[in-house]
Amino acid sequence: MARFFEFMGNHPFLFGLLTLLAILFFMIENRRSGKKIAASALGTLVNQQNAQIIDIRDAKKFAKGHIQGSRNVPFTTLRDRIDELRAIESPIVIVCDMGIQAGAAVQLLAKEEAYRLEGGISGWESAGMPLVGTEKDTANKKRKKNR
Repeated sequence: MARFFEFMGNHPFLFGLLTLLAILFFMIENRRSGKKIAASALGTLVNQQNAQIIDIRDAKKFAKGHIQGSRNVPFTTLRDRIDELRAIESPIVIVCDMGIQAGAAVQLLAKEEAYRLEGGISGWESAGMPLVGTEKDTANKKRKKNR
C-alpha cells in the first residue's frame, strides 16, 4: 500500500489520467445501459404514470414467476415488436433476470421514458417484493383452498 502512495506522489499525471479514465468508463457504461429504476420506486411509477412493465425473459421463466401486471415480450422477439412498444405513450420498464439484458433492450427501444429494473427479477425478489405465477404461489393457493 505504501508503494501505491509513492507511485501517486511520483506520477501525479498518470494517476490523474487513470482516475479520469475510470470516471469516464463508469459514466459511459451507465448511459449505455439505460436509466435504472429501483424496485421500491416501480410501484409508484406504475400507479402515478401508468407505466407498462415488459418482461423480456423467455416464456418458461415468465410462467414460473413475474411481476404482477407485466407483459412477456421475449428478448428474441423484441426487434419484431419494437414499433408496438414505441407506440406506448406511458413509461416502459424493462425487466430481465439480473438487469443486464434489459439495458440492451432499453437501448434498442430508444425511447425517452424507458427504464430498466435495477437488479432485474433477482433484485425485485431480494427487495422482498412478490412474484405471481410461481410454483410456490400455486402451492400456497392449493393449501389455502384445502383448509
